[in-house]
Amino acid sequence: TIHWVSAAHALDAEVRLYDRLFTVEEPGGDNWKELINPKSLEALNGCKVEPSLAAAKPQDRVQFERLGYFCLDNDSRQGRLLFNRAVTLRDTWAKIEKS
Repeated sequence: TIHWVSAAHALDAEVRLYDRLFTVEEPGGDNWKELINPKSLEALNGCKVEPSLAAAKPQDRVQFERLGYFCLDNDSRQGRLLFNRAVTLRDTWAKIEKS
């Protein structure tokens, strides 16, 4: 998805996208480690964000247009913004394409 941010003013950020932790709905038994989803975390580096986010504080929540709601990670520091996706948005276009 492309969003317009001024290249001259944008800040770099890492964005973490989370998915289901397990590959099955109800993991159980002794083999639960084998059911961990290897794609449960996708880290995107070199993302560009609005310069106003430099003033964000850990745990501040923002909406990234058409992607979802994100929270500034406690490990963020000046010059290294780190956002974790907390909630995805419904994808209306995906539903339209399927029908």
